[in-house]
Amino acid sequence: MTSEKQDLPPAATADDLVIVQGVDEEPIEPNRRLYSGWQLKAVAFLAIVYSSFHLYTLNVSPLETWSFRIIHVCGALILGYILFSGARFTEEGVKRRNAWTTPAGLVLLLPALYALWQTGVMYRMILEGTMRLPPELETWHFGWPLLAATGLGIIVSWFHQRDRSLFSYPDLVLIVCSIATAAYFLVVYNTSMRMTTGTSFAPIGISFAAIAGTALIMELTRRLTGLALVIISLVFLVYVFAGPYLPGFLGYPGLSVQRFFSQVYTDAGVLGPTTAVSSTYIILFIIFAAFLQASKVGDYFVNFAFATAGRSRGGPAKVSIFASGLMGMINGTSAGNVVSTGSLTIPLMKKVGYSRKSAGAVEAAASTGGQIMPPIMGAGAFIMAEITGIPYTEIAIAAIIPAILYFASVYFMVDFEAARTGMRGMRKDELPQLRKLIKQVYLFIPIIILIYALFQGYSVIRAGTLATVSAAVVSWLSPNKMGIRAILRALDLASIMAIQIIVVCAAAGVIVGVISLTGVGARFSSLLLGVAETSQLLALFFAMCISILLGMGMPTTAAYAVAASVVAPGLVQLGIDPLTAHFFVFYFAVVSAITPPVALASYAAAGISGANAMETSVASFRIGLAAFIVPFMFFYNSALLMDGTFMEIARALVTATFGVYLLSGAVQAWFMSQLAAWYTRILLLVAALLMIEGGLVTDLVGIGAAVAAFLLQKQRGRQQPLTQA
Repeated sequence: MTSEKQDLPPAATADDLVIVQGVDEEPIEPNRRLYSGWQLKAVAFLAIVYSSFHLYTLNVSPLETWSFRIIHVCGALILGYILFSGARFTEEGVKRRNAWTTPAGLVLLLPALYALWQTGVMYRMILEGTMRLPPELETWHFGWPLLAATGLGIIVSWFHQRDRSLFSYPDLVLIVCSIATAAYFLVVYNTSMRMTTGTSFAPIGISFAAIAGTALIMELTRRLTGLALVIISLVFLVYVFAGPYLPGFLGYPGLSVQRFFSQVYTDAGVLGPTTAVSSTYIILFIIFAAFLQASKVGDYFVNFAFATAGRSRGGPAKVSIFASGLMGMINGTSAGNVVSTGSLTIPLMKKVGYSRKSAGAVEAAASTGGQIMPPIMGAGAFIMAEITGIPYTEIAIAAIIPAILYFASVYFMVDFEAARTGMRGMRKDELPQLRKLIKQVYLFIPIIILIYALFQGYSVIRAGTLATVSAAVVSWLSPNKMGIRAILRALDLASIMAIQIIVVCAAAGVIVGVISLTGVGARFSSLLLGVAETSQLLALFFAMCISILLGMGMPTTAAYAVAASVVAPGLVQLGIDPLTAHFFVFYFAVVSAITPPVALASYAAAGISGANAMETSVASFRIGLAAFIVPFMFFYNSALLMDGTFMEIARALVTATFGVYLLSGAVQAWFMSQLAAWYTRILLLVAALLMIEGGLVTDLVGIGAAVAAFLLQKQRGRQQPLTQA
């Protein structure tokens, strides 16, 4: 690529309805296999069956809960190991490396298939009336062969380097192990045996199956999200057995290997709240998002944003805010949203004058904000509803003002930087015509139907299904009509999109299981209470740091699930309302994606813009600064979460919006004109914090400080011409 202009889409002509295309194209991960021929058709068939299974089960014929979740996780593992490699691909024309891995995989297939066969043997024994399986059968004929095949299969897969279009025999071993693990939980560890979980009567086979299942989840998590979540999970697993030897509040009596793993693959861990949400709400809304992508609604969102905001100063950056907010709302990850929209908006921002660092930072901050945008909130609202028991609609309503404040802050930051550096907007001939795009405004109907159905009292599943069907119906009014082929393509795409978030939720379930089974969450709550005796603000600051630390390098859903288990209970014990406490940790779990030193969204944006990753993360942290302040205001002013009278909520919205305006001016050194005096910026910062706080006295003092800053800036404006003269 020789110039930035080659990255830009062609300017729209008078007859064009779009300026950009490809927003709805699914990005291809570096380690995803690209099949062709019958292999491609076979993988597409499996993916379509997986999505269709969820639609059928959720809407027509429900399955027993545990069985449904086990199949849900197993299906994601099978598709994940088919599609994603554990090692780098060889370059085209390069001789393959490590020829020993293929025969090693074939050898390891033997114990894997033997373990799978033994699940059938044990199932037949149960059907014949056996009340308790022989321990030696579960240990030597099922457990150890399964663990050997799983462990060695994972290690061999790390060295198996082949062409991108070829399937992997070591990964076939892991697929068979995934099926054997699920088969044990489905047909051997039946409902009557589940009563023995965590006791000395629990069959030994469940521990073997749980260890293998946990290892398979961790390996696929590594392939899809990197090492951060895996390392955090392993730290928690080590704590289970090292806890008895640790001093202070971290110490606990300890759990045996069998007792812990007989419980971790139950609703106390892997099959708990995180998988409950991924197997229902998340998979359903990913299917909804896939249908929107298949009907090219994403292209329309971005072009609509270009038409409305493109001509203002720094136009592409403001387009990024609107487009990333809309796309991020239905996208489960901040980094994924950066890749889909940033590939279009970042080059355009650079074209109108933004530096590489600023362009990447704006996209990262905007994409991260999509995770707090109601009504979908990137699946976070559904996990919050599952954990807290608070109705989903109440959570979506409470998220409105925080989302407004976040995006208003990012907008002001972008606008002030554009004003300070003299950036232009885009020309009229570079933009689509708004009057033509308005004719396709009906493409918003699926989202409107979703919101209407939710607030009319429909269940989340029914509302999501109606919205998905409406996306297909509405497409027939547009140039991108969805026929049978397009619907099947959407179902195929949905399964591929869902793999990452499903396996991440399962990995987070392991952490949640450790927290609940060891009681470390309760001890952390006691620690927070002790800190609160000194200062409640200090306790909140401590909770913020832990939430961000737990979320670094993790997708939003996993970050919130872990923080909700560790931090939120302590905040509730401080006397904070559960909704406020969970929004507090949710916000910081979200913004961990733009918090240095491990900022996934910022790193993804830096990869597109060509800027330094750490500089981009620092810049995105500054742009999203309001998100680090507003959660503290939830505690002092519950009206920001729609808890209060109409006048209280209205005043909180107005004053807090003015506050983030002043905050943006202080950060960007712009208030009507360039800010030169440091004391004016300090005055603006103080005024901003007072306005965001929301009390009547603080609002009045904040207005006074803002007026003082205005007068100082006005006086400087009068003196500047004289100085120049």
